[in-house]
Amino acid sequence: MLELACGPGGAGLAAAVRVAAAGEVVLSDVAPEVTAIAAARAKALALTNVSTRELDLERIDEPDSSYDVVLCREGLMLVPDPARAAREIRRVLRPGGRVALSVWGPRDRNPWLGVVFDSVTAQLGVPMPPSAVPGPFALQDADQLAALLLDAGLAGAGVREVATPYSAASFEEWWTRTCALAGPLARRLTTLPAQTLEAIRTRAREAISAYETPSGLEIPGVCLIAGAARR
Repeated sequence: MLELACGPGGAGLAAAVRVAAAGEVVLSDVAPEVTAIAAARAKALALTNVSTRELDLERIDEPDSSYDVVLCREGLMLVPDPARAAREIRRVLRPGGRVALSVWGPRDRNPWLGVVFDSVTAQLGVPMPPSAVPGPFALQDADQLAALLLDAGLAGAGVREVATPYSAASFEEWWTRTCALAGPLARRLTTLPAQTLEAIRTRAREAISAYETPSGLEIPGVCLIAGAARR
């Protein structure tokens, strides 16, 4: 089993526990700093069937027909050419092998992140993320995602929605955590004058207040889970 864009390895580590000694799991990411964290977590869990590699989603440096399963969580929508990445996934799958992946669903149904983007866009007068740059909502349409897999030569592509509600104890917790998750956005915010940044925070605070509860923020969210197989 191969996990692409593994980050700290959450999905791949969970899979490693399930396949146990009967299977091997490779956790991969383009950034070696990230795979080092995933490797450390696997070691802490005493998982002996896990290894790590640095692999590019669009150019997977592995032989054809290498894996029975490929996983990718919130990674495919961030590559410049997701169609090429999908073809690469098919290439490294063995005949009968399966891919399971997730991406974020529609922006307007993920206000936990959409509100931040909308606030920056409204304050600066430029789209965020920029239209020419892949972003977390680049594959938000279920039909588009299914077509992407079918066009890559994978069979039986199916997509379903999964609710992913977001909880935070306060505005500050939500703002800090969400901005940290959106790497390019976080870097953009650090370059803004203090007055501009505070104006963006004010817009965001007003918009996200719609989800305030007595125990904190309860914000709706949805992701798309897709699966397909190589004939």
